[in-house]
Amino acid sequence: MMNPTRVFEVCVLVMLIPFLSWVEPVSGIGANWGTQSSHPLPPETVVKMLLDNGIQKVKLFDADYGALRALSNSKIEVMVGIPNDMLATMATSMKAADKWVSKNVSTHLSNGVDIRYVAVGNEPFLATYNGSFLGTTYPALQNIQAALVKAGLGGKVKVTVPQNADVYSSLTEGPSSGDFRADIHDYMFKITKFLNDNGSPFTVNIYPFISLYIDSNFPVEYAFFDGKATPVNDGGTTYTNMFDANYDTLVWALQKNGFPNMAIIVGEIGWPSDGDRNANNEYAQRFMQGFMSHIAGGKGTPMRQAPVEAYLFSLIDEDQKSIQPGNFERHWGVFYYDGQPKYSLNLGTTTTGALVPARNVRYLQRKWCVLKDSVKMDDPSIAQSVSYACALGDCTSLGYGTSCGDLDARMNISYAFNSYYQINNQYDEACRFPNVSTVTKDDPSTGTCRFGIMIEPYYGGADRQLSSGGFLAVLGFLLLMVL
Repeated sequence: MMNPTRVFEVCVLVMLIPFLSWVEPVSGIGANWGTQSSHPLPPETVVKMLLDNGIQKVKLFDADYGALRALSNSKIEVMVGIPNDMLATMATSMKAADKWVSKNVSTHLSNGVDIRYVAVGNEPFLATYNGSFLGTTYPALQNIQAALVKAGLGGKVKVTVPQNADVYSSLTEGPSSGDFRADIHDYMFKITKFLNDNGSPFTVNIYPFISLYIDSNFPVEYAFFDGKATPVNDGGTTYTNMFDANYDTLVWALQKNGFPNMAIIVGEIGWPSDGDRNANNEYAQRFMQGFMSHIAGGKGTPMRQAPVEAYLFSLIDEDQKSIQPGNFERHWGVFYYDGQPKYSLNLGTTTTGALVPARNVRYLQRKWCVLKDSVKMDDPSIAQSVSYACALGDCTSLGYGTSCGDLDARMNISYAFNSYYQINNQYDEACRFPNVSTVTKDDPSTGTCRFGIMIEPYYGGADRQLSSGGFLAVLGFLLLMVL
């Protein structure tokens, strides 16, 4: 996923000609299922969404019990994850590795969950981590592999380490000079050899959006698959999109280090729909449909002409993700928080060629928290109230070039109030910003800006919502702050 040094850059938008092309089924498209949401859909609802949309593989970032329980007997292939903050424990304790495999792999396999991979860490060698996980990733990988073998699962469940594409690079514009990054070359070689020796794949996350985000000079068309970009010639091989060039840079790096036939999984690939001027439904649809059409039929890339195994990033928006990398972090989903499709996308897996929404979603009442009409903009309590609402709500759709970027000042304030109100389950107290807020039943949504109504909270597994007592404690702090 995103790295904290990815900074905002201005790029020129191009016009999109909407399209919906037929896509031949690929060899099992996957999706990333993240759970950092204030109001997650029930796991059973998500699994039904996966099945309805013909998504045959799912990648988790941990071993969430509720998600794994819901995946039981679904026939969906599963990759479970070990977060980076657990790598040190796994690296230093074989007992801990055995216990983790027993609890999070063996138990769920016996209950009918089709676990195929364990992701040991997630992008642990990002340059911005300053080497925090260099010493623990490899021994953690070894111990988890040993634990799987000890549990009799070495032939069924494979280990892997999802890496960001910055672990390799090319000295020229062409992929053929690709190799592992010099400062981590030895670490990457050891890990890659270990994976290869155990029949495990190399997993990489590829994000053309980030190249556009961090580099104002990046050629926009090269991020997409329309063939409109100026081609890059690499010794006679032509590249018209960044994905192929990036993927083949890895192929060359593997080949140079002695692993020419190693399997590759694209662990994450996607495009956000909000939170940045280049993050919108039009670009997201163009990229995602382009990618699906590009890999249809298993034609692969110039250097690896074979089916591409990929997990779309991501399935559903997550409103609790860190926005340190950028406001777009909460908007990677193909579906909104409530399981409704954002745009037309043909995965080639349904009879209609359209995404199937979540079923039987239950919403809170049709009411919104907004700024009172009578309030003057120089009211001293407004600034503190908005700051607090955005800190505990989600204001990432506000700002230049976003879906709500055209709102005036009063509507911006209302959006902030409503976000806090909805995330707190429409409690009356959550719309009592002193003397400046009120509840309305008139939908304030306008243009591309949706003033959301939250779905009913799901309390299964870990309780992700504020209890009444917890909410009142937060409210007390709010009142002290703004009065």
